[in-house]
Amino acid sequence: MRYLLLTLALISSISAFAQSAPNTPKRELRAVWIATIGNIDWPSKPGLSAQQQQQEFINQLNFLQRHGFNAVIVQVRPAADAFYQSAYEPWSRYLSGKQNVPPFPQYDPLTFMIEESHKRNMEFHAWFNPYRALVSANNNPNPPKHVTRQHPDWIINYGGKGYFDPGNPAAREYILKVILDVVNRYDIDAVHIDDYFYPYKIPGKSFNDANSFKKYNTRNMSLDDWRRNNVNLFVSQLHQNIKKQKYWVKFGISPFGIWRNDSKDPEGSATNGTSCYDDLYSDVKLWMDEKWLDYVAPQLYWENGHRLAAYDVLLPWWKKHSGNRQLFVGLGLYRMTGTPKAPWTSCREILLQIRQARAQKAHGLVFYSMSNFYKIKPELADSLQSFYFGNIAIPPATPWIDAVKPSAPALNLQENGSTVKLNWEVDKTKKEPLKYLVYRFEQHQEIDLEQSKHIIALTTQQDFTDKQANGSYKYVVTALDRLWNESAASNIVTNHAH
Repeated sequence: MRYLLLTLALISSISAFAQSAPNTPKRELRAVWIATIGNIDWPSKPGLSAQQQQQEFINQLNFLQRHGFNAVIVQVRPAADAFYQSAYEPWSRYLSGKQNVPPFPQYDPLTFMIEESHKRNMEFHAWFNPYRALVSANNNPNPPKHVTRQHPDWIINYGGKGYFDPGNPAAREYILKVILDVVNRYDIDAVHIDDYFYPYKIPGKSFNDANSFKKYNTRNMSLDDWRRNNVNLFVSQLHQNIKKQKYWVKFGISPFGIWRNDSKDPEGSATNGTSCYDDLYSDVKLWMDEKWLDYVAPQLYWENGHRLAAYDVLLPWWKKHSGNRQLFVGLGLYRMTGTPKAPWTSCREILLQIRQARAQKAHGLVFYSMSNFYKIKPELADSLQSFYFGNIAIPPATPWIDAVKPSAPALNLQENGSTVKLNWEVDKTKKEPLKYLVYRFEQHQEIDLEQSKHIIALTTQQDFTDKQANGSYKYVVTALDRLWNESAASNIVTNHAH
């Protein structure tokens, strides 16, 4: 394909940024959610050709790379359908326009998206909606062998949609099988689950799981406790099986922003709204305490000072309760679109929220969602590119998964005028592919690997050319494995001033 050749010519495996930006965190996940249900973010509409779909995704990745992002969280199973070749579920209609019809010419979007993300040294988190079965309970577009037709007893209709019954053990096993199939067959960096467990409550309507409650509540729990236990079982089993299959694949969840209000529990936050624990039957605090998650990305979509759920109240609550796991702060970029109300009429609020997240030592930021960057004025993207994300950042390491560092590279230097060519060798004791960070320091500066302003490249190659060596510099290189464990610095090499 001609566009692929053009893309390969335009991008290399090197991500280089100008050194004019102030120092920013060296380790910080900078991600965006890319929603596919209803074609919210990608593809822009159903029925596009394979080439159009691919070009749209490439354009999004190029935008993100240019503005300093290092991860994407892409919805690959929006409603018991698939953005990949699956033996269990049909091709999503959000690709071709019709359920169970592949994109044309046929390709595997998930393979494509992973490869394109990894070319840009960006993590790919595969986002699953575990329990949504039908977008419209009155319209089942699936083929006869689909699970919703084979097992209608697993499906509960609520609020016009169809949901898998979380209290049915066979339904839970099926969802686990679907997700683990992707873990097994694709080179994803993480499994990501959104906030839809039991559905959001609709006043005056009950979720009709009375049959499964009667049949499977063998421990005589209350309905609320039984529902929470069903979700706990699913989350713990998914975590255990992911690690059993591929220990390095991370597992994260993006819950609704309130775990519990302090009016119900002294451990809760000083808020007054819908909560994970009481309304969605999701005890996220337990999952963090039990270390069933590698990261949590709460959806903190409210502004500072919000009367029911203030960002400045919720952020420290989540930081306090995330324990030894990573906290990625979910930011509501969509609040700036449509007809925004103060304080969302400018980018000031969301930039303040980024500063607050960093002050709380959160481990990353996730924006909802991709297409909103194109709907707002460019000030936010410009601020990210030139200031907030101005230096290269790598995702935080996960020492509880693996803390073994690669060997330090052995570095060589050649120069030609103001051009410095670096190349290095490394003892690849780890079988996995490595990445490399290239650091540049003034002669009088100490070698400090924690300062992101000194990083001039992130690359998968074992060489780098600095075309702006207009002075005398010291260079070091470090190696990174797929979990972002960083080696010690290489030997120091120095060029000569010109």
